[in-house]
Amino acid sequence: MKQIITAVVLLFALSISAQTKSDLLTHYEAFYKQMKSQGDTQGIINAITHLNVLAPNEARKDTLAYLYVNSNQNMQALRTIGVDTKDTDSDMAVQVRALALKDLGDLKRAIAQFEILNKRAPNAFLAYELADLKIQTGDKAGASTNIEYGLTNAKDDMKYAFYERQQPYEVSLKAAFLHLKALVQYNNDQANPDAALVLINEALAIAPNFNLASLSKQAIEARKAEAAEPKK
Repeated sequence: MKQIITAVVLLFALSISAQTKSDLLTHYEAFYKQMKSQGDTQGIINAITHLNVLAPNEARKDTLAYLYVNSNQNMQALRTIGVDTKDTDSDMAVQVRALALKDLGDLKRAIAQFEILNKRAPNAFLAYELADLKIQTGDKAGASTNIEYGLTNAKDDMKYAFYERQQPYEVSLKAAFLHLKALVQYNNDQANPDAALVLINEALAIAPNFNLASLSKQAIEARKAEAAEPKK
């Protein structure tokens, strides 16, 4: 008799547990929809976190990491999806890892993630990210390869956003590649600044509002003037 009572109690407890979990899933799914309709990013993050605890899901986890990285919570993004790459990782997971590592200053590991994306689906925007990062890490040959690919494949209507000013702005992606090509040219041959300036002037002819290119031009012209000064 005691065994029957114990079995009934366990079944009842399991039934209540299943019902409670189902109720919680319904609640947080509704909560997620509400936060999404309100544009409340932190609310959406909280809702997805609860849903992942109740019913773990890789796609939902990737979405959570994406929301973290878009909110500049890069460590939280990496802790959500992990730093190590798996062959089964979605494109979103790899992209999140690349962006988070880039923002955290871990450029070499960020390059590795961007390379994975580029192998899966090469495009001019990924080529720009790779070229920019490779210049920063001193890989001028690798950067040049990505730049040439970008100049060949960038369309006239493609734009790239820059944020070094208080007010972000966009320029032609081709102009952005020409600027990077100028930087590589100057780093390879600082004794010949005019070759780099020709490329920067090409970029500025396409995008006169290209502030970063203007700053590079000023810096190279200043160094050119300094180098010429002792000859006077």
